[in-house]
Amino acid sequence: MSCRVSKGPLPGYRRCVGIMLLDPANRVFVGQRHDTRAEAWQMPQGGIDKGENALDAARRELLEEVGTNRADFLKESTLWRSYDLPPDIARRLWRGRYLGQTQKWLAFRYRGEDADIMLDGEHPEFCAWRWLAPDELVDRIVPFKRDVYLSVVEEFRCLWA
Repeated sequence: MSCRVSKGPLPGYRRCVGIMLLDPANRVFVGQRHDTRAEAWQMPQGGIDKGENALDAARRELLEEVGTNRADFLKESTLWRSYDLPPDIARRLWRGRYLGQTQKWLAFRYRGEDADIMLDGEHPEFCAWRWLAPDELVDRIVPFKRDVYLSVVEEFRCLWA
């Protein structure tokens, strides 16, 4: 699978935000998805609601998925990144309504303590979490998202290099 990069969201794909949350040591927050037995780590992400801009969606997703809003906005990607979901996952999640996701990525600096991270919200997405060095991300991510993560790491590298 590959990542398609565009100036705007691609039709046929679910509009989402992706969040790169960096701690003070420039490690990236990743969560272990609770809805699979396989090891499936990812950065927080989620849909953009109607009438919501990318920054507002990212702040809402931080609260929903990470359980905290103790983060300062750093940068919004200038591009949209789109990827196809494996067909069996797309059918199960959206009954074929979308081919995959088209994402606007935003970076934040985490200003809280590890104890401020709460994964037990109303609709928990993750069952565990950890901080990883940015260059370790690609090895931990499900294969169909790897090209997206490579692209995001390259664009945001200026935040820690």
